[in-house]
Amino acid sequence: MTAPELILTPTEMKKADLEAVASGIPGVELMRRAGRAVADSAEKIVSRGGTILVVAGPGQNGGDGFVAATVLAERGYRVSLSLLGEPDRLTGDSALVARDWKGQVQRVEDAAFHEADLVIDALFGTGLSRDLDGAARHAVDRMNGSGRPILAVDLPSGIDGETGTVRGIAVKAGRTITFAARKPCHLLMPGRAFSGSIEVADIGIGREILSAMGGRLFGNDPALWLPTLPKPGLSSHKYERGHTLVASGGATRTGAARLAARAALRIGSGLVTVASPPEAIGVTAAHLTAIMLKGCDGPEGLHAILQDPRLNALVLGPALGVHANTRAMVAVAVHARRSLVLDADALTSFEGLASELHGAFRHAPTVLTPHDGEFNRMFKDHPDILDPESKIERARRAATYTGAVVLLKGADTVVASPDGRAAINENGTPYLATAGSGDTLCGLIAGLMAQNLPAFEAACAGAWIHAEAGARFGPGLISEDLAELVPGVLRDLLR
Repeated sequence: MTAPELILTPTEMKKADLEAVASGIPGVELMRRAGRAVADSAEKIVSRGGTILVVAGPGQNGGDGFVAATVLAERGYRVSLSLLGEPDRLTGDSALVARDWKGQVQRVEDAAFHEADLVIDALFGTGLSRDLDGAARHAVDRMNGSGRPILAVDLPSGIDGETGTVRGIAVKAGRTITFAARKPCHLLMPGRAFSGSIEVADIGIGREILSAMGGRLFGNDPALWLPTLPKPGLSSHKYERGHTLVASGGATRTGAARLAARAALRIGSGLVTVASPPEAIGVTAAHLTAIMLKGCDGPEGLHAILQDPRLNALVLGPALGVHANTRAMVAVAVHARRSLVLDADALTSFEGLASELHGAFRHAPTVLTPHDGEFNRMFKDHPDILDPESKIERARRAATYTGAVVLLKGADTVVASPDGRAAINENGTPYLATAGSGDTLCGLIAGLMAQNLPAFEAACAGAWIHAEAGARFGPGLISEDLAELVPGVLRDLLR
């Protein structure tokens, strides 16, 4: 099993570079290694003798471009280089490597984008923190309009390395080569969409340095949580695989709870029960077989049910209703100190009332699964949580505030733990944008927590398995299909 993938922020990567230099690797050597890696990547796109245009910026990213141009020319490519700014204004390592370039240095305004078989974008790297304007903006606009393949160095120019946002305008790359580790912008939208396929080049900065500088942000893939995924043994029985309880809405609102319950059962919860209001018991019973059913009349009913200690994981929210009764049921669940997943109505019921949840979940494993709308409604009176541009930072602040793991949904779902760990999911599919998909995700997470998987790992595993199941089905997916695809995903994971 490979180690979990570390994602480093621009600040962390800068510290890692400095530590590598302190360990004995000259900074100019790191730049030369990066530039050679860019040249190697370009060779995978264009055959020898092809025409390559390198568009360099005034900083470190431009230095990588100068090295790549020099190496590619030596390998027999027809290389031209355009620079944003004046050559005599280059400094540091970029000035050193620029001296190795024997060709002409054109102004970026004179770049012949349409004549190139490949354009290498080495304008701006992870340090960009302002909108592109003037000659830089014009160059990016022309680059995108050229219709030529674009290889971005480190990240597409105009993308914010920390947040993935577009700084006015950004290069639309078909491929990006980055160094040592991916950055948040490679996984967060819209940066991910601008980056194309991503290659990570090893330039000699060891994992021990990367871990020391970061080590709190990960790409969400099985390496992160597979070692802890429940695996039944020969002597396993249903009672030691946990018992998940899912609270249902009224007679016309039982479907969401049933979707969550079936997902919990499919992911391995030994037993699953739906707690249904008295008026909905007949409707719910007509649809259940392996899933059990209990009557539950509001907060008092939930309190009575939770006197059974074997019910160790609970889902509240899907179609439960937006009202004070739902808030009261959350309070009952918190007091019972069971593993808990809150979604949908259980979150929206706290619109503008997030202060009631301050630190509420520090005593039992809890996962909140809002989409952006629910998140914004919950924390609308907490600008300190909503203001950060980074989706990762917003999720982390919400996790710290509530004491729960926060799974902030979207095409770039972020999972954040109160201890500072975070993961970005990237195997999502647009086919998951269908009614009931989120209810299924809740059930998967709760079913894993019923089997004693920690909240952060359960949320990460649930998000990945949910997305993988959706991708396997593809067009025509409806939420009822998802749970039925889970066994195949688990079989491949546990093989």
